[in-house]
Amino acid sequence: MKRLKSLLLATVLCLGTSYTINAQAKTAHVDAVNLQTKIAHVDFQEILMKMPATIEVKSQLSKLEESYKAELKTMYDEYQNKIKKYDQESATVGDAVNATRQTEVQDLTKRIQDYEQNIQKEMSNKQDVLVKPLLDKVKASISKVGKAKGYLYVIDINNLLLADGPDLTADVKKDLGF
Repeated sequence: MKRLKSLLLATVLCLGTSYTINAQAKTAHVDAVNLQTKIAHVDFQEILMKMPATIEVKSQLSKLEESYKAELKTMYDEYQNKIKKYDQESATVGDAVNATRQTEVQDLTKRIQDYEQNIQKEMSNKQDVLVKPLLDKVKASISKVGKAKGYLYVIDINNLLLADGPDLTADVKKDLGF
């Protein structure tokens, strides 16, 4: 009788453990399936680069850069002309004039260097100002499309090692109108 009780108890414990393990395995499988269906990806870079507004931003930045280059070319030409003139006349003018001219060339060199640094800063600032609204618009569209399709996470494909899931890039482009 004791043996029968022990055998019965062992059977109940085995069945209970087996049921618990089976239930956990089913839950893990369901969680994996749910997780897979709630993650999608987009190619953020592709979306941003193909937006019509990006072309306009590039055009604006290009025009600004050309105006800076024209001003810089004028400064370089002035520098070259002064050097040429000073080299030609250095033997015929006094030391005081040559010293003054050397100071002028150094000042002009410093102005050119400062202007080049200023150009870089201004171009970077202008790019930030022009691109930020585009970035915000793309992010908002990705969020909108992702939520509409029931995804919890939408990840940029450029940061993934493996992209084996739904791609929302085309849907986001469509939402943005291109």
